[in-house]
Formats: sequence, structure tokens, C-alpha cells
Amino acid sequence: MAIFPQSGNANAKTNSPSFASDPPPAPPAREPAPAVADFSPSTPPTAPRQAPAAAPVSKESVIAADLTIEGKIEGSGDVRIAGRFKGDVNVQGNLTIEHGAKLNGGVRAKQVLVSGELEGNIESASLVELRDSAVLTGDLKAGSLTVASGSKIRGHIECGWGEVKSAGSGSNNAKDKAAANDKSSDAA
Repeated sequence: MAIFPQSGNANAKTNSPSFASDPPPAPPAREPAPAVADFSPSTPPTAPRQAPAAAPVSKESVIAADLTIEGKIEGSGDVRIAGRFKGDVNVQGNLTIEHGAKLNGGVRAKQVLVSGELEGNIESASLVELRDSAVLTGDLKAGSLTVASGSKIRGHIECGWGEVKSAGSGSNNAKDKAAANDKSSDAA
């Protein structure tokens, strides 16, 4: 049986059931129009947007708690030692020695935060912070030093003199002594 009446077959129309008593079918539901992608630039291309000026995010390298490494670390980022490291660390960023970690070697860094153990000299740092579980065996030269109760230090300490100089220069010591003498003579 054909769904659509055929023009040449008149009988097909009479044999087909009548739908006159049924209400007319509802119009099919309208589907939403498909989205159209517009790839034409609305504004001329410009330089990529940059995020608002925030503090620069420095990258941090980590020596995990279950690692023991021997060598030398040099770079511009931050270093966090949670395991054991034997060798010198020379970074332009910050050095953090975690609780339970141990470093055997010399240190040059912007800031040195010690919670673990350091056997070696801190030769140049603007800030050194020895936390309550810190153990430092070696000499320390820094612009500023914070020592928490419970930390242990064995070595020579020079801090608060501004730019850190080597022990052999001695020129700053003579100037500081002369300035101290001038102040004491003024007070008398």
C-alpha cells in the first residue's frame, strides 16, 4: 500500500483508511538552528594579551625526601631540598632545606631557609632564616639573620654589614672602627 496517493490509481484512494475524524497532526517541533562559526576577525589582530603585572612566578626545583644526590647545583630559580645533597649550591633564587633534609656543601643564594641540616658555609645571602629544627655547621655571611629558638649553630657568623665581603678584605672593618671611635669621642 502506498502512503501517497498515486495519480493513476483511483482505487487506492478509496481503499485507504480515512483519517478525517482524527485531528490534524501537530507540526513537527522546531529544532534550534545549528550554530554557525564565524572565523572572520572582528578586530584587527593585536599582540597577545598579557596577564596583569603580578609577582613573577619563579620556578622551583625539588630534591625529594627519598633521594640522595651528589654534584653541583647552579641556576636562577629556587631550590628545595627535602632529601640529601652533597655538593655546592649556587642559585640566584631561594634555597630551602626542609626538616629532615641534609646538605653538605657551600651555599650562595638570595635567601636561605633552613629547617634541616647544613654542613658547609653560607657565603652570600641577603637573608638567612634558621628555623627551630635547623642545624648549621659552618660559617655564615648574610645581610640579615633570623634564628629561631631551638636551632643550633657552630661556626663564624657575619651579618648586618650590608654587602657581604670576603674575610680577607678588612677595609670595611677599619672604616667601621673609625666611625665607632668618632661616635664615642662625640659622646664624651
